[in-house]
Amino acid sequence: MIESPDLRFFAVLARAPSLAAAARMLNVSPPAVSQRLSLLEQRLGLRLLERGRGPLVLTADGEALLRRADGLLQDLALLHEDLQAQRQDISGPLRVIAPFGFGRLHIAPAIARLIADHPGITPDLLLSDDPFGASRQDNWDLIIHIGQLPNSSLTSKKLAPNRRFLLASPDYLDRSGRPQTPEDLKHHACGVIREDQADMTMWGFLGPDGQRHTTRINPAFSSNDGEVIKSWALAGLGIVQRSEWNVATELQDGRLQQVLPPYKMPDADIIALLNPRTLRTARVQRALDALTAYLTPPPWG
Repeated sequence: MIESPDLRFFAVLARAPSLAAAARMLNVSPPAVSQRLSLLEQRLGLRLLERGRGPLVLTADGEALLRRADGLLQDLALLHEDLQAQRQDISGPLRVIAPFGFGRLHIAPAIARLIADHPGITPDLLLSDDPFGASRQDNWDLIIHIGQLPNSSLTSKKLAPNRRFLLASPDYLDRSGRPQTPEDLKHHACGVIREDQADMTMWGFLGPDGQRHTTRINPAFSSNDGEVIKSWALAGLGIVQRSEWNVATELQDGRLQQVLPPYKMPDADIIALLNPRTLRTARVQRALDALTAYLTPPPWG
């Protein structure tokens, strides 16, 4: 019969580059690792690992066992967490993926408040310009997404409203004039942020007539970093589109001005996506509460 210590042992061994490395991770000797593996294989009547001098290679049976072991170990961890939560002892890892700028400015301090109330939670915040790409492995609890969702079956929760604007510096608008319609943008210097593999050159608007308008711009400048794009707009390079959370201060003090204000861009609300395996855990629910509280009302409002 296989038991949970066997599963934990094999999960460590299967991901180690060598028996020696596994021994160091398990704090035992390499012969002890080899002997325990042999005993496990004898009990199961299966060969789990190819023997050789190179990197460790799992057999087909070994790969199957690792997949089941990962799921079972995670289920055991969730069960332990649920039992602790009944005593109001909220603990466990919290893995959050968020965009760079928003993650630094708003998600990190919200998580800090969460940990102050629940020190047993151990946060792991991954900042990425491609949150969905960073979530390909199933080792996350929350993805913070800004804007319209791609096709997704994941459970989502809106954390805060967020508008998008077309913006430019007064200096640029004085030099180049103010566009009157979306078509006029083709004659202006426009900048884009390249992220999430999306087509950022097609700009869409809802006009004052209630009709939708689209314009494809030919970027005069681009970057994969939103702060760079904003700084170039502030320097007078041209027109950009940015989220309200990112430019509220510059709009208030006049360093940036709205372009085409009668034409509204699609909102880009702040959304949390939940991993179906952990969405009902106490730590994730407390995290959602903390994020909602921090963003209500929106700090940029």
